[in-house]
Amino acid sequence: MIPLGPLGLGEILNGTFATMGRYWKQLFGVAAVVYGAATAAVAIALAVAYATVGDRLREVIDTPRGVDPSWTDVRPLLIAFGCVWLFGMAVLVASNAFVQATCPSVVQSAVLGRPTTFGAVWRRALARFPAVLGAVLLSGLIAVLPAALFLLAFVVTLITSITLDGSPDQLFWLIPLGFLGALALTPPAIWLWVRLSLAPAVAVIESRGPLASLRRSADLVRGSWWRICGISLLAFAMAAFAGLVLQQLVNAVTAVGGLLTPSTLGGDPTVGQVLVAVSGYLVLFMVAQLMTQLITTTFPQLVLNLLYVDRRIRTENLAPTLAEAARTPPQG
Repeated sequence: MIPLGPLGLGEILNGTFATMGRYWKQLFGVAAVVYGAATAAVAIALAVAYATVGDRLREVIDTPRGVDPSWTDVRPLLIAFGCVWLFGMAVLVASNAFVQATCPSVVQSAVLGRPTTFGAVWRRALARFPAVLGAVLLSGLIAVLPAALFLLAFVVTLITSITLDGSPDQLFWLIPLGFLGALALTPPAIWLWVRLSLAPAVAVIESRGPLASLRRSADLVRGSWWRICGISLLAFAMAAFAGLVLQQLVNAVTAVGGLLTPSTLGGDPTVGQVLVAVSGYLVLFMVAQLMTQLITTTFPQLVLNLLYVDRRIRTENLAPTLAEAARTPPQG
């Protein structure tokens, strides 16, 4: 799929598209199973939440016009929403990590020009999933947590001050302070993210643990930070654009006639009418979200995996080893 030598931008992108074209069944098959299971898990969580607080939801929706719903009814809804959101975020992180463990296995086969199967890719990804998940969580904590904690502290301070003093005008200076603090922490977060971006590939291809993968990624990126940053940002931008196109197509479909939205309901719909009206839109939205997730996760990761191969070719003279491995018949 790629020339066994230092890779330029065009060769990396061509190799990524060629890998997706040849191994799409294995790559998208595993990703579809993972994200499908994640979607089903979140749907079950939503069903459990609705079964738990559905009565409160009906009370809020059926509140007479001009009357605010009571806090007794709203609080359980907020708690249920928060629990479902946290569960969904945890499932999303785990799903993304599994797909990130899948991509290096596919790239290995693509670089060597060997066929592979869904089962082989699944077993390899499953075996390396804990290491990849650990690397993803650690890199997120290292790169993102400082900025997230600063923003959280800023929001809590602002809300607490307004609540206690009741004079938000006197606290206007906190807003530029929070913005400047987040702005100051963004460059080191980006720098760290790029340094650690090759860790999932290391964890799978070299079978290293989370910490060793992070250290190895930092060593490989050294001396080529700007190049890896630019190419990876381009890959994420291309994937985001493709995902946006899919979302717009779904919006266009649901906008035709307004048949899948609550716009055709009367002024005082019941909970059942609302759920029936939006069910079609929710199905299309979840399908589009699944397709978007497949693209926005797999494409950038394939690019990063080829950047990993490129760095090893440039710094460790990996090309002869790859050529010899390509000529050797696979075992079994």
